[in-house]
Amino acid sequence: MTLAQKRSTSPKFDNSFISWIQKQIPEIVPPAIALGIFLGLWQLFAFTPGATLPGPIKVIQDTWSLILYPFYDKGGIDKGLFWQIFASLQRVAIGYSFAAVIGIGLGVAIGVNKTLSKALDPLFQLLRTVPPLAWVPISLAALRQNEPAALFVIFITAIWPILINTAVGVKEIPQDYTNVAKVLQLSKKDYFINILIPAALPYIFTGLRIAIGLAWLAIIAAEIVMSGIVGIGFFIWDAYQNNYISEIILALVYIGVVGLLLDKGMAWLQNKILPEQK
Repeated sequence: MTLAQKRSTSPKFDNSFISWIQKQIPEIVPPAIALGIFLGLWQLFAFTPGATLPGPIKVIQDTWSLILYPFYDKGGIDKGLFWQIFASLQRVAIGYSFAAVIGIGLGVAIGVNKTLSKALDPLFQLLRTVPPLAWVPISLAALRQNEPAALFVIFITAIWPILINTAVGVKEIPQDYTNVAKVLQLSKKDYFINILIPAALPYIFTGLRIAIGLAWLAIIAAEIVMSGIVGIGFFIWDAYQNNYISEIILALVYIGVVGLLLDKGMAWLQNKILPEQK
């Protein structure tokens, strides 16, 4: 590349980079200011007489080794926060996948069959209001092992928004779509693939996005109650029993960040599949 070519391309690169930075400023600055104010107020409250919770500076000082070495593994449940989060995410992935498959399937069946909907709706409305923690003892009594019990708690918590939103999406399919299918004499398979699923996808993704957050909340609750398993929930409970408050606060930060990433990931997937929903 000649010197003239470099001169002609570098300003474009610089201008595009500066333009990108300028576009990001309105997205970054307000959250950064709000976060700074929150941390400042938190630190001020920590300085007040009688404060029982450590401030952000104390939390960082107490948990610096955990922040610096998230990948350590000394065996058993003595592992870094990366492995604690990873173990919890594995459980969420399994339970959530089962909830998605069964929830979408049942939702479609209920959406297309009014009799089935009337029969099962009261039962579903009853079960979906049960909190995740309430399922823990019954799942332990039935399955008698921590791991499958935790997976069941995730599944039973995540399935309801998927099922209900899918059923609503199927019921809300415009009658014109059904009329076109009849005119074209589409088979049930073609109607399902080309009309029903595409029309219900926005509702299905709404349910999936709600469910991923609930699944993450559920595994935390389940792991707090179930002792002796690696996971961020049990890490919090163990820290509480040893009065390591700073470790609890650090774990809460990790939980919030992972929950935010899960939600953003599902939103990204939705926008990729349904670009008109942006």
